[in-house]
Amino acid sequence: MGRDELCVTVPSLFRCPISLDVMKSPVSLCTGVTYDRSSIQHWLDSGHDTCPATMQILSSKDFVPNLTLHRLINLWTTTAATKSSALAPAVSEEKVRVWIEEIKSGKIERCLDSIVEFVSCGEVSRRCLVSFDGFLEAIVGVLNTNCVPIRVLESVIRVLSSVLLENGVNEKLHKLVFTSNSNCLPSFISVLRNGSLEYNIACVTVLESITINNQSKQLVAGTQDVLPVLLQLLKTENDHQDLNEVVLSFLISVSITRSIKTRLVQLGLVEVLSSMLLSQNAAVSVVEKSLKALSMICTCADGRSAISVDPTCAGAIVERLMKVSKTATEDAVVVLWRMCCLFRDEKVLERVVRSNGVTKVLLIMQSEVGEGNARRMCGDLIKVLRLGCKNGGGLGGAVSYETKTTHIMPC
Repeated sequence: MGRDELCVTVPSLFRCPISLDVMKSPVSLCTGVTYDRSSIQHWLDSGHDTCPATMQILSSKDFVPNLTLHRLINLWTTTAATKSSALAPAVSEEKVRVWIEEIKSGKIERCLDSIVEFVSCGEVSRRCLVSFDGFLEAIVGVLNTNCVPIRVLESVIRVLSSVLLENGVNEKLHKLVFTSNSNCLPSFISVLRNGSLEYNIACVTVLESITINNQSKQLVAGTQDVLPVLLQLLKTENDHQDLNEVVLSFLISVSITRSIKTRLVQLGLVEVLSSMLLSQNAAVSVVEKSLKALSMICTCADGRSAISVDPTCAGAIVERLMKVSKTATEDAVVVLWRMCCLFRDEKVLERVVRSNGVTKVLLIMQSEVGEGNARRMCGDLIKVLRLGCKNGGGLGGAVSYETKTTHIMPC
């Protein structure tokens, strides 16, 4: 393997189809194709009504931030060589075999720095490494070992996060981490508890990428310390937007059962989400993830109870209406509709009315957001909120109101 083969290569998925540059703010159209925000905005502002890549006519010109791809690009840029001309050290097949043997024999610290340097040099280097039989098995084996120093675990997580985009790696890591005789999750927890912020983010990214089916999601969420540690990170690092974003993305991903949602509520997720919605410093992506999480949490009784009890949650949701994407606004409407219309929560209704909720919901109905199911839910909300206004902010006479919007039922 020559040095000329190992210069930094930009993964094709990271390039905008329009500008061909690495995307700074990837967003997806309704066709599913992702572009850099500035490029696609210029395309749409120029009067086009088609997807540049597929030339399909767009049913909607709205675009949604591709947060997962954004995180992976950021992860790649922090580990890639600082100069496009930087070259990886020449590494022979024999050297890689030596690394694998050293890892298997417990001497990983001797080769760790060289491996981290190698995977940081570009796509070709990473592809070369993961193609060697036994490398991923060896590196995951470190996570399956007791009493490994935190520096070693951090470096292993860094290596794994660097190779996630290589073909078939996520599926292979899934099998290695979640096999019956594997006990890797304590190592992930150790990094989340004791690692630096950079490795906290990488650790959560790896976990989300390899929990690719419901069984693995339930296993991770059901592991005793995973959810408490993640909630603690949200509480203690609440000003770090990148960490908030990856943790919320993961929690949304694993919230597939009532018991998991209930556990998150018991750990204080609703209070954390309310705080994020109220924060003036919260990134838009974090606010949108918070609204998505609330729309999932309110499908369980404990979640609705926590929203009802929280003195700021409903008002914070109303405040964010029309200040986020169409999808996030719909998530907010779902929460308000469930609480006020489907379950007739008097406390929430009163807070929504006092937060000028009627005006906000009317504005949604008049906008492009107020279409289809969202429009029907807004119509239900207007009826209930106006009755609430007449009764001084409480449900009062609204208790007899029957919604016909039954497309979203409690689980």
